Amino acid sequence: MRNTKNVTQTNNEYHKLDEKAKIIYEFIMNYNDYIKTARDYGTGEIITMVEVHTLTLIEENPGITVTDVALEWNRTKGAVSQTITKLEKRGLIRRKKESGNAKTVHLYVTDKGQLLSEAHKEYDIKEFTWTDKTLSKSFTNEEINTFYKVMQKYTELLDMSHIE
Repeated sequence: MRNTKNVTQTNNEYHKLDEKAKIIYEFIMNYNDYIKTARDYGTGEIITMVEVHTLTLIEENPGITVTDVALEWNRTKGAVSQTITKLEKRGLIRRKKESGNAKTVHLYVTDKGQLLSEAHKEYDIKEFTWTDKTLSKSFTNEEINTFYKVMQKYTELLDMSHIE
């Protein structure tokens, strides 16, 4: 026979922690929807956040490889390759094999990709400025900075959980 006190205690602890988990889950689900939504960053090109951030990574690191992008974003080379192919088909990046090494393909933005990356940076500045301004109506700068520190540490914990 199960101990009723232990079951009650377990249920109470679970529901107390589940309230926190629901906040995290809701944030992740909403942010996931947000990053997957294609939008115009100011050039008329409709593109997802994942694609435009990949483009900007390439723009800021000319000659980067798919492997390097995968390591930077903690994604598989296959997943990154799919994004790279989309960017290439849209004329935003080009692949180039360097002389002396026919195996390694390096990535570069096109003129069109350069313009979009620059527009993306301006868009993000406006978005983050608005977000910080809106959050500062409810929280102090110290609280907001603490939030980012907690998110960074939480990300590290999640990365570590994949190792174990």
